Amino acid sequence: MNDIVLIGDGPLAKETSDVFTERGWNVWAMDQLDQPLSSSCAVVDTVTGPVEEKKRLLRRAVELVPNDAPIWTNTLHVTATQVASWVPHPERVGGFSPLMIKQMPLVEVGRPLQAEDDDVWARAVQLWRYVDKQVEVVGDEPGLVFPRTWAMLVNEAAFALTEGVAEADAIDLAMKKGTRFPMGPLEWADTIGVDQVVWILSGLVRELGEDRYRPAPLLRKMVYAGYTGRAAGRGFYRYDVDGKRQSSEISKVSI
Repeated sequence: MNDIVLIGDGPLAKETSDVFTERGWNVWAMDQLDQPLSSSCAVVDTVTGPVEEKKRLLRRAVELVPNDAPIWTNTLHVTATQVASWVPHPERVGGFSPLMIKQMPLVEVGRPLQAEDDDVWARAVQLWRYVDKQVEVVGDEPGLVFPRTWAMLVNEAAFALTEGVAEADAIDLAMKKGTRFPMGPLEWADTIGVDQVVWILSGLVRELGEDRYRPAPLLRKMVYAGYTGRAAGRGFYRYDVDGKRQSSEISKVSI
């Protein structure tokens, strides 16, 4: 296996591409392929966004690979079981989290119901070991474990900011000192993307129907405004063109 058909763009796609290219794999965007790949390969989908668009891209990608090629799909806001229902040979589909995939030594994966009794899926997991990732198999729910927990931290911090408990830098400082996390939840959201937080939480609300996952109104408004974080130049904080945070100025996003 040495070819990857990568779906998606933006920071998550870039990090995922780096993981494979740095270990000698050929990574192809779909528009780079004018005919199907016949060699051993896999599809890796990094799309977090409208479900219909994700479905369209996946169905197009599977036409470019053999019927037994593994398909790994970003399940930050959907389940692997749902995605597997969209494609032929659903037992080859697995869910994964692309959040911080370049920095983290492990990758979380979720197994769809369609692969419950099939060893094809177990063989597909080998893909991650080929790029030196430890594999952690978790339940097939939107957001898996780390992204789900991270999104809830950011959501609560956004509620705290909205309710005037403290300003953004004070919230981040308290969490860094109190938990020894490398970043506060708000600056962490800016780094990964405020839009990713909203997608994860919205997926949990849709699948589980529990109000505790409801995204803070501030997060939704920031996405509407394009204040999605460092890559956009503005999130909870402002950034210069090189992505460097500007002095101590805090963006006071009102609701």
